[in-house]
Amino acid sequence: MSAARWHRITEWPLTVAALVFLGFYAWSVLGDLQGRAGQLAETVITITWALFAVDYVVRLILADHRLRWFGRHLLDLAIVALPILRPLRLVRLLTLLAVFQRVAGRTLRGQVVLYTAVSTVLLVFVSALAMLDAERHDPGASITTFGDALWWACTTITTVGYGDRFPVSFTGRCIAVALMLGGIALLGTITATIASWLVERIADQQEESQAATRNQVAELSRQVHHLHQLLLSDTNRRTIDQN
Repeated sequence: MSAARWHRITEWPLTVAALVFLGFYAWSVLGDLQGRAGQLAETVITITWALFAVDYVVRLILADHRLRWFGRHLLDLAIVALPILRPLRLVRLLTLLAVFQRVAGRTLRGQVVLYTAVSTVLLVFVSALAMLDAERHDPGASITTFGDALWWACTTITTVGYGDRFPVSFTGRCIAVALMLGGIALLGTITATIASWLVERIADQQEESQAATRNQVAELSRQVHHLHQLLLSDTNRRTIDQN
């Protein structure tokens, strides 16, 4: 089996698994589940997490250049292998963006805008969940409700950073670093997209202006040619009259 075929086969199952993962993870965090409900949520989360781990191993086996593929997917390995980064499992939810590719605009800019918008909303939401999960029961934590976590995620991803809410645990700080890097990347994408749009608009206006100028020059050329023909005709007529 080729890597491309494996991707086609697992695209939708992993998307469903990611949605199930998000639903049960959000339920467990927001509900602060205990007892049987907590065990059920944790079981489902573990199963879906195992599916992503299997996907990582299979993609590594099917890669044409395994060492190169391994070097380019170190974050995937860290998310799967390191328990301290388990809240970052939520990064796998970005596979949901593959669904939106089917409804994205045909132009590259349309896809970039859609991906950026969806990525921003998803990144803020899952970062808030992960932060609340990491901080809520930590002594001295200032992020103890989902509202606090959502406010922190919004101020962090926009690089505002008021400082009224901040992580105190090591896991929370790892999540904060990941969100800051993600925010910088998204802002860079937005800036580049706007710059590209402006450049294209200016190029279109210049093209329209040049086209109008060319039309005017062509029209003047036709008028000059017409006048030249009239002058020649008048000169020939006078010459005939004089003879």
